[in-house]
Amino acid sequence: MSKTQWAHGFYRLTPEQRRQILADQYYLSSTEQSLLAEQASKLGNNLVENYITDYSLPEGVVTGLVVNGKSYTLPLVVEEPSVIAAANNGARRIAKSGGFYAETSSRALVGQVVIDQGEDPVKKINWLKKNETTFLEIANAAHPSMKKRGGGAKKVRIRQVGRFISIDLLIDVCQAMGANTVNTMAEAVAHYLTENGINVVTAILSNYATDSLQTVTCKVAYRDLATKQMDGAEVARRIVDLSELAQVDPYRATTHNKGIMNGIDAAMIASGNDWRAIESGAHAYASRNGQYRGLSIWKIIDNQLEGSITLPMPVGVIGGSIGLNSLTKLNYHLNGIETAQELAAVITSLGLAQNFAAIRALATTGIQAGHMKLQYRSLAISVGAKQTEVEQLVTKLSQQSHVDQEVAKRLLATIRKESSNE
Repeated sequence: MSKTQWAHGFYRLTPEQRRQILADQYYLSSTEQSLLAEQASKLGNNLVENYITDYSLPEGVVTGLVVNGKSYTLPLVVEEPSVIAAANNGARRIAKSGGFYAETSSRALVGQVVIDQGEDPVKKINWLKKNETTFLEIANAAHPSMKKRGGGAKKVRIRQVGRFISIDLLIDVCQAMGANTVNTMAEAVAHYLTENGINVVTAILSNYATDSLQTVTCKVAYRDLATKQMDGAEVARRIVDLSELAQVDPYRATTHNKGIMNGIDAAMIASGNDWRAIESGAHAYASRNGQYRGLSIWKIIDNQLEGSITLPMPVGVIGGSIGLNSLTKLNYHLNGIETAQELAAVITSLGLAQNFAAIRALATTGIQAGHMKLQYRSLAISVGAKQTEVEQLVTKLSQQSHVDQEVAKRLLATIRKESSNE
């Protein structure tokens, strides 16, 4: 059977049939076939098309993340060894100075209905503005339950963008992630416009959620910045230099923001939210003034380091896969978060904690010092070290001037030889 033959209609098959076809087509070993089958779940087959198995990632927690005076334990799902360690380090140091303050923020998603401006855009814009109330009524009629809960389409914003006109529906989706709600409302308005002879280009949610901005600030005393080699005031000055560099150099800003998103993406996955939407919105916001810049800003004010960050954070605590995945529900039990507003505040604070830990390391010992011990653990496991051998091998690796797989294998053999001679 050719690939085109088996690929056609693949989605109609059961997961067992799909796995068997892949095993036959790609000569999977019995071990590989067993791995796919053992990791499979009923839920996974209901979530994605062409499902064959579940791919798992490690989950850990950040403890003592203090936001608005409340201490949180926040689950993170991530494969990078240093992310959770750095988040805990940043959260702990900032908690000593009072933790994070998160402003109360408004929350609305944007449903875009984009039309061609035509030959007389002024006339068309005037007509659109006169019908704003009608658009809101149509949108809310398409999803009446949202309005009953106090949400729904609240405002219309008309924007001329190039040769197009965007009718932005500002929608309060209450505690939900809300993508499907917004798309339903936008398509209802699009249908109405089409019936009135207007050429609709698209109708869909925008992930650039500038009406769901979350701002978080924190202060860090010099005593909580110091290292054995450098006093806190000097560390603060170096952090400010790195912050300013991220505002003027896109090359540095990209890495600066990647550090912020390390924690945010991991928390998004653990909370069942769409991390890709948050990621794309954050990077768009970083470019809002025409140049890509760092999302956080650090300054020295009154002899202490102060940090701030503002991000689009259109998260939800219901909807999507949140209610379907039992581990996601458990994660909400652990974090104690009950509302979308609270989740936005906590996750944005986590991003600032992650950023603080990264740039403090960069300003002092360098980023590799903290990374390497965790990387050595991964290397130890990859060369076959048993759980009882990992720490011993990591210690030996950290004493080497050069480390690679061959060195790790040689050191592991030495450890085992020494153990057998005892």
